[in-house]
Amino acid sequence: MTAPCKVLMIFPRFNANSFWNYQEACDLAGARYPAAPLGLITVAALLPENWEVRLVNRNTETLGDDDLGWADIVMTGGMLPQRNDALHIIEMCRARNRPVVVGGPDVTSSPALYSAANFQVLGEAEEIMGDFIAAWHRGDRQGVFEAPMGKTDVTKSPLPRFDLLKLDQYLHVGVQFSRGCPFSCEFCDIIELYGRVPRTKTNGQVLAELDALYALGYRGHVDFVDDNLIGNKKALKKFLPDLKAWQDGKNFPFEFSTEASINLADDADLLRSLSDTNFFAIFVGIESPDTDSLVLMQKKQNTRRSLQQSIETIHRAGIFVNAGFIVGFDSEKGSVAAGMIECIEDTSIPVCMVGLLYALPTTQLTRRLRAEGRLFSGGEQTQSGDQCTAGLNFETKRPRRDVLDDYRTVLKAIYDPVAYFGRVRRLGRMLRRGRGHRMIRGDLRSFVRLLFRIHRAGPGTAGQFWRMLLDCALHNPKALPYVVMTSALYLHLGPFSRRVVGEIDREIADVDAGRWQGQPPVVPVAQVFVPA
Repeated sequence: MTAPCKVLMIFPRFNANSFWNYQEACDLAGARYPAAPLGLITVAALLPENWEVRLVNRNTETLGDDDLGWADIVMTGGMLPQRNDALHIIEMCRARNRPVVVGGPDVTSSPALYSAANFQVLGEAEEIMGDFIAAWHRGDRQGVFEAPMGKTDVTKSPLPRFDLLKLDQYLHVGVQFSRGCPFSCEFCDIIELYGRVPRTKTNGQVLAELDALYALGYRGHVDFVDDNLIGNKKALKKFLPDLKAWQDGKNFPFEFSTEASINLADDADLLRSLSDTNFFAIFVGIESPDTDSLVLMQKKQNTRRSLQQSIETIHRAGIFVNAGFIVGFDSEKGSVAAGMIECIEDTSIPVCMVGLLYALPTTQLTRRLRAEGRLFSGGEQTQSGDQCTAGLNFETKRPRRDVLDDYRTVLKAIYDPVAYFGRVRRLGRMLRRGRGHRMIRGDLRSFVRLLFRIHRAGPGTAGQFWRMLLDCALHNPKALPYVVMTSALYLHLGPFSRRVVGEIDREIADVDAGRWQGQPPVVPVAQVFVPA
């Protein structure tokens, strides 16, 4: 046995100006944040058994001086929208002479920004945490440990330490079946971080994770955090029958959501199997209805089928779709607002994450823009939001004002209450759930809170909500819990969209007044003159 160690794991705050910060929906359910920190509790399971671990999630609770005073070492890290707070945590630890380890996708993509940390764990942790632990026991107090990208054997991933979570603080808890994605979208960093060959856990591993959650008394929403659950269809089709049998044996305690590519609609058997297993929602990256843009971004899988028919097929299987859209691609020849609004309305997708194109640090897009001299320099140290409020970190092909105006137009149109609840109403008619929603503690309280708050959500919202709810009750009552879910999200999405529109209005005003100068582009390496 190694010498014991006290480890304080700190999950950094996500920036408040984020599409994904469903605070109002959390308030309805009595939760404090949407998702639990799966990465950190997986790392916790890789530590020696005699190491004592505490977890503080700064999105849900306060980090005190006594927490830092207790710890021998601090572990932190996360994603790009957590960068500001992660860097702040490192500063706090160094000021109190506490060694700090940082890991996760953002430090892996931008390690230089985290140079103040004592240790960096780059890439997937499963096969290199042993090296860190050995170094710590040797007395090392700094170092960099790097795993080869996309090579980690996920069958060696341990059972996450779900016992460290305060489960009632979250809307949902995550598990993972696979890592990686078989596609090659230019703007996406998943294939850079986790590879293009999806690697899957064993069926037994995932079922053990669900057993652990069940034993802790958790019931309700479980999210499969895979970036593309159907990336390895063969493995998934072998897993789903075992998952359904597990659900059957425990009277379906969980409802599942995930992320998948649009070609899910092509496989009727797989879609049926997901529905039978109690998947109720998926996130799909649609990005753009424009074929030229899809080809340029290397998302050709979205060009080989009718988006409207594909989404309708998924809805009629009893699974509703949330979707991502992006404005600002080089291929946009003119205004894209009308086409995007039409696509969103035609597909009846209520929840659409519409953002501005952002060049992430380790992507094909960033490498191309840097080579073309169009990537802005500076601004890497801070992240004020997500791509809704911090996009277009490069010189656009179209006039920047036109791109911003399109973005503003789309947001104003799709999150108008008449448009939003109209899509929810049409979704309610299409959604053919084979299994009804299982009520859990707090559901009724959340619904009553929603009824009170929807009347304060802005002019016209309550009337549209009641029209939609009555329509669903008359035509498809099994869909009622799910249209209520999407209605609850509007308490966040309505105000959020109006806030983003206000920020875009100010940026457009700066452009019009000549105050927006952008940032100097990064000079391509090939153009740097080195004197002899």
